[in-house]
This record gives sequence, structure tokens and C-alpha cells, in this order.
Amino acid sequence: MTNEELQNLVEEATADFATDDPQAALAKLARATAAAPDSFEAWHALAEVNLSLRRLDEALAAAERAHALRPGDVFINTSLSRIWVERGDKAKAEHFGAQAKIGGWREQLKNPGS
Repeated sequence: MTNEELQNLVEEATADFATDDPQAALAKLARATAAAPDSFEAWHALAEVNLSLRRLDEALAAAERAHALRPGDVFINTSLSRIWVERGDKAKAEHFGAQAKIGGWREQLKNPGS
């Protein structure tokens, strides 16, 4: 699968989820992660869809895969914080929330005019 095909598949899955077809979204994201296991975007999207469906174990597994690929990413740290809140682990939720804030501050320092 080319990068463009992968990007299109993740975008289609996102659109499927947004138009209330979560099963189609999950199927496409499963294909994307199988074809490109190093795709941060596919794993992050899979985490978010599963979190929205309250499939917390699946959301956590996908989020951890995305986090392993980009541990400093603001969005995946935010997702992990939200997952841990839903799972009832305040300490882990706060840890990933703090990591998201630190990542956000880094971005602000890199782009002070943004």
C-alpha cells in the first residue's frame, strides 16, 4: 500500500465514523494498521474510534501502538489521558495529560507567532 493509499484509507475511515458507520471505519482502520503497522495516523484514528465506541481495551492497545511511534505527540498523549480517565486510573490520566501539555508548550516555543 502506498502512502497515498494509506492516507486515503484513513481519511475514508474517519469519514465513515463521522457519518455514523463505525463498523466500516473499524474495518478500514484494521486494513490500514495491518498494511502499515508503522502508521501513527492509522493507530491514532483506531484509538479514537474505539474510545468513542467505549471499547476501552481496544482503544488503549491502539493508542499505545501510536504512542510508541510518536511518544511526544500532543494528540496521542491527550487520547491516552482520556482513555485512562475512562478506565478510572487518575494517576495515568494525569501523567499523559501532563505529557500533552509539555508537548503543547514545546510546539509554542517552536512557533511563537502561531
